[in-house]
Amino acid sequence: MNNLAYDNAVALLHKVSTANGFLASAENTSNYKRVWARDGVICGLAALASGDEKLIATFKNTLQTLADHQHKIGTIPSNVCFLEEKSEISYGGLAGRVDAVTWFIIGVCQYSYYTNDSVFLEKNKSAIEKCLGLLDAWEFNNKHLLYIPLSGNWADEYITDGYVLYDQLLRIWALKSYNHFVKDAAISEKIANIQKQVEVNFQPNTTGEKYHDGAYNAVEFKGYMPCSFSPSGYKTNFDAFANSLAVLLNIGTEAMQNSIVSYASNLASETKLGLVPAFWPPIFETDEYWSLLHKNCKYEFRNFPYEFHNAGSWPMVNGFLGLALLSKSEKEKAALILDKIQEANAKGNYSYYENFNTNTEAPNGVSYCAWSAAAEVLLQQSIHTNFKLVL
Repeated sequence: MNNLAYDNAVALLHKVSTANGFLASAENTSNYKRVWARDGVICGLAALASGDEKLIATFKNTLQTLADHQHKIGTIPSNVCFLEEKSEISYGGLAGRVDAVTWFIIGVCQYSYYTNDSVFLEKNKSAIEKCLGLLDAWEFNNKHLLYIPLSGNWADEYITDGYVLYDQLLRIWALKSYNHFVKDAAISEKIANIQKQVEVNFQPNTTGEKYHDGAYNAVEFKGYMPCSFSPSGYKTNFDAFANSLAVLLNIGTEAMQNSIVSYASNLASETKLGLVPAFWPPIFETDEYWSLLHKNCKYEFRNFPYEFHNAGSWPMVNGFLGLALLSKSEKEKAALILDKIQEANAKGNYSYYENFNTNTEAPNGVSYCAWSAAAEVLLQQSIHTNFKLVL
């Protein structure tokens, strides 16, 4: 157990703590000096794992900020910026952020469970119910899978759209977290229906009605669940975050889950950083989806091969891979991923970079990135104190 690394990671979470919640980074970069939904909840999960009362209080403030700025139709802010005159609310950039809604539900429920704060859960029930209704509407065809716009989640400059695996799994986790408290038969049935559709449409050789028979029959499955599909067909790139969630939530056949564990572990071992890239393989200028990737940016293009979402390596994503490995009793493999996260976070005298070029190991994005530290704290506590998320 690396106490110095752990203490530094916790110290960074304290540094990004404000009265309004966790900021995305301690670096003086305007877009990161905001309370973000997904970043804030992931930092909050690390706070719960740490047992640090001040960090747990910041988690509560983060959730309260998101609830206070919920749109009247139910949308949770992607981020909120607090200025002297007023707050600025963003529900997304080029497209709305669907995962802000699911992360909010997960956050409220995990916080309420670990702090035994039933009052906070009750206070936010109406906000959660609005979120659930909005998620139902975002199915569009009432067939249990969310339809996600391009740029509609954390991989906001990547190529995934349509029925995106990551978002279906977050929804399952959100529903399970909420149903832990309300124990609603209708929610239980909804969870089962979503899970069935994920397993039928994202695994090979399944029985049951497919969303898109032609596309399903044409796809070559590769030992993991593909990242997304849409009316135009499947995108089969490996999404490390989504597949880690599938293993963590026990979605898919035992053979598929074992295959994901094997694929991800082998891929990580083959990189210089020893970390799994967020998506794999990288997309190059000669590839089919390069134009789509290249045009999907609001300010400047960052998704060069092996960087950012285009096969870059993120400590945050690897934290969830470590949790997935641990859930399958692969403690040695999880500990190895933790070691590699700590090595990455320590680069530049503990600069906690957002992500790294998988080919050159060069850092990318902002430094002192809060969820890079959070991933380390969450995984270390899960390994060494047996902390477990509500799944």
